[in-house]
Amino acid sequence: MTFAAAVNGIGNGMYVPFTLVFFHYVTGLSFPVVGAVLTVTGLAGMAALPLAGAAVDRFGARPVQYVLYVTRAVGFLLYPAAQSLPAFAAVAFLTAAADRAFPAAQSALIGEVARGADRDRLQAALRALTNGGSGAGALLATLVIGVAGPGAYTYAAWGNALTFTVAALLLRPLRPVRTAPGAAPGARRKAGYRMVAADRPFLTLTAANFLNALSYSALSVLFPLFIVQWLHGPAALTGTAFTINTVLCAVAGMFVAGRVRGAGARRTRAAALGGMLFAASFAGLAVLAAVRPAAGWVIGAALLALVVVYTVGELVHSPSAEVLAVSAAPEPVRGRYLATYQLSWSLAKALAPSLFTGLLAVDGRVPWLFLIATSAVAAGLLIRVERRLPVESVVVARAPRDLVVAS
Repeated sequence: MTFAAAVNGIGNGMYVPFTLVFFHYVTGLSFPVVGAVLTVTGLAGMAALPLAGAAVDRFGARPVQYVLYVTRAVGFLLYPAAQSLPAFAAVAFLTAAADRAFPAAQSALIGEVARGADRDRLQAALRALTNGGSGAGALLATLVIGVAGPGAYTYAAWGNALTFTVAALLLRPLRPVRTAPGAAPGARRKAGYRMVAADRPFLTLTAANFLNALSYSALSVLFPLFIVQWLHGPAALTGTAFTINTVLCAVAGMFVAGRVRGAGARRTRAAALGGMLFAASFAGLAVLAAVRPAAGWVIGAALLALVVVYTVGELVHSPSAEVLAVSAAPEPVRGRYLATYQLSWSLAKALAPSLFTGLLAVDGRVPWLFLIATSAVAAGLLIRVERRLPVESVVVARAPRDLVVAS
């Protein structure tokens, strides 16, 4: 599973950093058309999440992962041929639906193949390898495009399809651990999304994640605009910030997660601490927005230091928050629960561009003050809901290392 995550990361890295340019050259359509289609299909693709959740509960996470990998592979094989607007919209919707459903199915797979602290280890490893793979994929695509020119985007699309195919094949050795005691065989069919809607503690967990997901979107959406439009700094700082974030996530992810587990922190409190580290970095950015130093080196040094704080917050928050959701979901309906949880990520990504650009237009300090508030509220919700969640989801239980099949 870890190798599959690394290969999947390479595939994502080959197109995500320059999405609009990638699809413009692959399809031949204009930038405005490509942007509009990707926005609409991305929102429409969220409709696949409830279906994917139900499919996971019925068939298991691994078969659903196979389908999603194959769908994405077929999509990228078809992109170079999708040069009319209807064809591009159809392929983009197919791929977007698979992309939106993928994280929920992957989280459910973690729940199937690991127990206790092994879930935390596996989640940290997956995140680290995905970030490392994304960096490698972006570098590979950059090299190919640099050598072969714009025409190489087509080869990158085909290479992307190959990575998703390989990632699917790497899932074959995975075997689920034994079903938790008390899980009724017919429960999967009897329970539905009404059970999720009635679970207020889990919905509180999902609401907290939505607020923290806005913080994650800040790096890709708000940072570039803030640097260029408000601070009038060099655009190269954006790339540097991304590079620092990606490298730290890949290199230090498992180390930080291990230290958090070793300290015995409850998952709710570790996730809350990560959110407060987000808030600390946003507070620094609010100060920077107020001061607006003229010296370029001051802007650069301050931004890079705050990106490090932000990234540490991400490394502390992510493994604990994700495994908390996996472990809080009842096993018979885990797919539906995690599909609901994943909606918080998708909704935050959809809202972030318009929200952040609107706040930045008011004043450069406003978006950071807003994010400080959302991070603090999220931390408060996590602490408040702690007692209402299943104990095994909050406390990191030690598990035999051989329960994880991470091939």
